[in-house]
Amino acid sequence: MSKRDFYETLGVSKQASSSEIKKAYRKMALKYHPDKNPGDSTAEAKFKEAAEAYEILSDDQKRQQYNQFGHQAFSGDSGFGGGGMNMDDIFSQFGDIFGNAFGGGFGGFGGGGRRQRVRRGSDLRIRLKLNLEDIVNGVDKKIKVTKLVAVDGVEFTTCSTCRGTGQVTRVTNTVLGQMQTSSTCPHCQGAGQTLDKVPPGVDKNGLKRQEVIVPIEIPGGVENGMQVKLQGKGNDAPGGGVPGDLIVAIEEIEHEDLKRDGSNLHYELPISFIDATLGTQAEVPLVSGKAKIKIDAGTQGGKTLRLRGKGIPDLNGYGRGDILVHVNIYTPQKLSKDERSLLESLRDSANFHPEKEKCGKSFFQRMKEHFSG
Repeated sequence: MSKRDFYETLGVSKQASSSEIKKAYRKMALKYHPDKNPGDSTAEAKFKEAAEAYEILSDDQKRQQYNQFGHQAFSGDSGFGGGGMNMDDIFSQFGDIFGNAFGGGFGGFGGGGRRQRVRRGSDLRIRLKLNLEDIVNGVDKKIKVTKLVAVDGVEFTTCSTCRGTGQVTRVTNTVLGQMQTSSTCPHCQGAGQTLDKVPPGVDKNGLKRQEVIVPIEIPGGVENGMQVKLQGKGNDAPGGGVPGDLIVAIEEIEHEDLKRDGSNLHYELPISFIDATLGTQAEVPLVSGKAKIKIDAGTQGGKTLRLRGKGIPDLNGYGRGDILVHVNIYTPQKLSKDERSLLESLRDSANFHPEKEKCGKSFFQRMKEHFSG
């Protein structure tokens, strides 16, 4: 079953403002909140669907990627985004939107009372360099990452200050009566538990910095600056909370000969005046290997030849770009006496006089065609 459009999920237009998106998400999440729909799996699915849509559309960078590439920008386990959110993710990330709508804080899920705050590990960000062949064909990589991991042997005990809720409640007498306020527990910082047993080499949160190998699948067609999100592969959270994410920023290594322009590749082919006049065969580099192309006799400088389907695949699966070969005629700057004499003998030949209508497209025509696609 295909995933619904995120804008459709929240019932907003693509031009909706951040406040409109937040308002729409709050309305949906309140409607389908587990406390209001106990045991209703359909409501829970809609609740998660709304949270996933809000996670993407509330982030300007993710929203821009979604507008450009759709769900493909956030697909797969390696994920270009946040699919597969669980309740802990939602409660920990978006609780501030709901305030006290469900009795003392967001997250009465499953019990009707206050729930212990779930701590989330911090995100990690790294850069991954890819050559043109990796970008065209897609590639599986194993990334070496140094991250905070939970260590065996660490023991926690329930926080005595908040009794495991992660919050403390204060009652203040006012002229209008008693006012109750809740805030994060200052003793455990909202975790609901504190360290009881700490093995050597472990920090105050029960974590240890360690090098791990993370596999990642890069689809063909990614672009420089695009971010791949590996959900749950960031730093572990203290006390068995929700791990953070690993954000992998794609850095494209420029090819020596082929220059990228969207899904197309450009190659500048220099040929001699003689080859342009008499015709020849030329060799053009591809992403993998080479190809021979025919240069017709009488080819004009600035002519563009197209190798269809030899460019970069579209990330959404809509075909593949081309390689555009731009023919440049080389003019020698130094001539020998015999070469000069030979060319002088041809100077007055009518066949060597330029005719405007046969000189190919003008600079402005080529620029117009380039920008019009």
